[in-house]
Amino acid sequence: MKAVLATCAVLACALTFSAAPEAAPRAKTMLPDIDQAPVGCPGGWKGDPMQCRDWDVCMVEKADDPNPGCVTGGDVRAVRLRFTTTEDNVGDGPLLIYARRTSSARKRMTVRQAFARSDRSIPRTYASAQHALGDPKRNYLYYEPAAAHRHWHLQGFEHFSLRRLDGTPLALDRKNGVCLGDRYVARRARSLRHAATDDATALGRLHHELAFNTGTRPSAYNCQYRRTPSSNIRELREGISVGAGDDYTYGIDFQWLDISRVPSGRYLVVNEANARRALVEKRYDNNASSIVVSIQWPGGASDPPATITAPPEVELLASCPDARTCSAPAVAARASRARVASGRALVCPLRR
Repeated sequence: MKAVLATCAVLACALTFSAAPEAAPRAKTMLPDIDQAPVGCPGGWKGDPMQCRDWDVCMVEKADDPNPGCVTGGDVRAVRLRFTTTEDNVGDGPLLIYARRTSSARKRMTVRQAFARSDRSIPRTYASAQHALGDPKRNYLYYEPAAAHRHWHLQGFEHFSLRRLDGTPLALDRKNGVCLGDRYVARRARSLRHAATDDATALGRLHHELAFNTGTRPSAYNCQYRRTPSSNIRELREGISVGAGDDYTYGIDFQWLDISRVPSGRYLVVNEANARRALVEKRYDNNASSIVVSIQWPGGASDPPATITAPPEVELLASCPDARTCSAPAVAARASRARVASGRALVCPLRR
């Protein structure tokens, strides 16, 4: 009898535990992953980076102007190596930036990074964003007043430099920040599990907003193109969805390195996003890409002339996506020569 009672008790206990509801799985943070695309290639490029043509040499008459137009002669004051820079988000969640200011008198906004969750929830305000971006003197939104821009730029997102092959920097950029958005379909979009495609989902709606975030209509998810700091704008949102990318083409302001005083030789051009890791990502080893170029001044000269009348010949010798360093073969069989640009070639990225 005791054995029967004991068996019944065990069965009752088992039934009690099996009937208890299972705890819902805890939602996980979905991190972005910024992938620096090959230098000089257009957004979404899937081919050989050695075949990319979105780079050139530009002589200018106004060295202090970010985009005065290219000339082929005259009073040349500077020579610029220009190139397109693009970044894809190949992570699990969107790269999402919220910014806020307390007064319309301020031209800067403090910045926080927000993260989507595996339950598809997305923070919708600056207050709900989880991560403050490091040094506020380096990472903030700033109103860019240049005629071709006039919108809010995230500072410190990307930098590029000309370096000797041993990594010693020779020329640094004057990049004035970026207005992040979904400008094109990333080259690996189809293989990304969380790429935004369905407008009926929260991530899909976010993608739609980030793809059209450059208008003048007041909005919490708008770079506020042509709306001045005196406009009653307190908060903004920028970012890049999974499977999308952001590009700045080589004709845009500050998309160049000054090579006016660089001697003839071989050099690295390095593009790097999130160099200080202020933004939280899934990985960081794909944040930089580089190319090797040969610069040769006319007449076989070792040094640039005191008065520049013709640009140096610049050749692309090697392209190394996802790497800060790059090496060129002793003989570059597929070297491609940079075009010498003329006229104003501004292509504003805010084309939506």
